[in-house]
Amino acid sequence: MTENEEIEKSPEQIEAELKEKLAKDKIFEEELLPYIDALHNFAYNLCFNEDEANDLVQETYLKAYRFIKSYQVGTNAKAWLFKILKNVYINQYRKRSRRPQAIDIDEVNVFTASDDDQKHQAYLDLRKEMFDEMLGDEVTIALNSLPMEFRSVILLCDIENFSYEEIAKIIDKPIGTVRSRLFRARNMLKEKLKNYAEELGYDDIRGSKNKTA
Repeated sequence: MTENEEIEKSPEQIEAELKEKLAKDKIFEEELLPYIDALHNFAYNLCFNEDEANDLVQETYLKAYRFIKSYQVGTNAKAWLFKILKNVYINQYRKRSRRPQAIDIDEVNVFTASDDDQKHQAYLDLRKEMFDEMLGDEVTIALNSLPMEFRSVILLCDIENFSYEEIAKIIDKPIGTVRSRLFRARNMLKEKLKNYAEELGYDDIRGSKNKTA
């Protein structure tokens, strides 16, 4: 038997591989590609560079296609893709010897569910007023100035509408850390936008609640 005969595939093998490829392409196009714009927005807000954002998205989809067998059809494709993108970003960041800022206080400063829910109510105006109505240069600058660990949870929760559970899986942190980090991120963003908000006539409900308490 010659070398060519040894590596020659049977018609059955060729047909099976073709069916597998068509199945992968169908999943890729129908379940993964629709999130390309959301991935690009998230990538850009991580690196602030259009070319790097495009590279992040491209690498994310390359990895997603390569490991598409690990994706369960019909599950949360968006969260799966965002997790891949986050890992790609971290890996590239480390390769450039610019590791993301370490935030250890989150691991010990975890709010209880009841405390966090009460405090979260004081910030419900952030998403409605800041993101839905006030999204402009000041907001973008303030958001971009946050450390990546805090910026990412704001983007995932208040922009992309992921649940705490989904965010925890994406960033590989406990839900308690997600709650703590999100609370602190909103607080940081609120402080940065305080003057801008006052100019537009928005009230600082934290101060008003403290005064009436």
